[in-house]
Amino acid sequence: MAIKLYNTLTRQKEEFTPMEEGKVKMYVCGPTVYNYIHIGNARPAVVFDMVRRYFEYRGYDVHYVSNFTDVDDKIIRAADEMGEDVTEIAERFIQAYHEDTGALGVKKADLHPRVTETMTDIISFIGKLVDKGYAYASGGDVYFRTRKFEGYGKLSHQSVDDLQLGARIEVGEKKEDPLDFVLWKGAKPDEIYWDSPWGKGRPGWHIECSAMVKKYLGDTIDIHAGGQDLSFPHHENEIAQSEALNEKKMANYWIHNGYINIDNEKMSKSLGNFILVHDIIKKFDPEVVRFFIVNNHYRSPINFSDEQLTSAASSLERIRTTYANISHRLSETADLGEDAEQWTGKVDAHHDRFIEEMDDDFNSANAVAALFDLVKTANNYLREKHTSKTVLSHILETMDRMSDVLGVALNQTAEILDEEIETLIQERIDARKNRDFARADQIRDDLKEQGIVLEDTPQGTRWKRV
Repeated sequence: MAIKLYNTLTRQKEEFTPMEEGKVKMYVCGPTVYNYIHIGNARPAVVFDMVRRYFEYRGYDVHYVSNFTDVDDKIIRAADEMGEDVTEIAERFIQAYHEDTGALGVKKADLHPRVTETMTDIISFIGKLVDKGYAYASGGDVYFRTRKFEGYGKLSHQSVDDLQLGARIEVGEKKEDPLDFVLWKGAKPDEIYWDSPWGKGRPGWHIECSAMVKKYLGDTIDIHAGGQDLSFPHHENEIAQSEALNEKKMANYWIHNGYINIDNEKMSKSLGNFILVHDIIKKFDPEVVRFFIVNNHYRSPINFSDEQLTSAASSLERIRTTYANISHRLSETADLGEDAEQWTGKVDAHHDRFIEEMDDDFNSANAVAALFDLVKTANNYLREKHTSKTVLSHILETMDRMSDVLGVALNQTAEILDEEIETLIQERIDARKNRDFARADQIRDDLKEQGIVLEDTPQGTRWKRV
């Protein structure tokens, strides 16, 4: 069965056909590095990491590129406010990005190009657009002639006439047309700059990705991806620049993930409800955060709250508990069993459904449901006291394969330390004093799952490993 994905360009699901058999060229727009990333930035990082993992699982060789915007108005403002150099700010938050996304199980891209390292290519790209008449210099800036590119608006499905209604020329801009957008910005006094044929300055935001795609992946790529908010104007402008210069289709498939709401409100700086991943993962297991994200279809809007994460934690724990119980049963049995074919067939059916759902536009929400159905089958197998090593091993291997695509580890091998047990016992004692019996029972049950049995005696609570 072939992979089908929803192409924003055509607004329909299409069967994925790579340009080169067995290979995928994929570019994902990365962050502007002026602060720690928020949960909205984390969603595309996780989602497209999962997409990459699935392509690899299906046997594709994926060449995955994701950029860093390391010079930008926001970074310059942050540097001024903090009294630091632009390059220092960018470097610090690039490292923070890797730390935060790494905690969420996101693999590094094959390449993470930076604007400051691609400047020669960007300037050359702009120069060629000027030579072809698609761009013009004006007052130290360079603008793209939007109306000259006949396909403008095809990604966002808007006409140039409709776009004209909301367009205007800002103070200080010297455009021929309100729809024209900037490719090169003349430097202001004391700003970071690079020399160019049009004077000292730096690139506009949109041009950087066009130049990086061309340099590292070629004129046409298989997949271009990013958040839904990037489809217009960023990706629309990328298409205009790249296709005007190269006279070829920029990307065959455009994929965009949906928005994240915070406590049922759209995440917005004006509302002050931005939640930084740096802070979330101090409160919740990063793998729980990832599990929450992949347990939703990537194109659907999702609501982020502590309650949702708590629910995700409980769901993930159910899966991990079953995995641990199967592992324990396997370690105790030497029985090859006579029931293997019947039960491995059931396991394979869940795996087939997992593949079917992921093939259908990377429907990870339904894929997780297939994993839960496998968990139910595994629990039934345990409940019936079967002991086939073949079946037990097959369950574990299948769970591992599914979870690796989702990017969530199930094998929790780290043994709980004595000091941690004593701390939890004290927390349980305090909970019982406060009549929080639910929390007390949860601690007891959690410890039991990890092979720690508590005994309440007149002399206090004792514990032992079993």
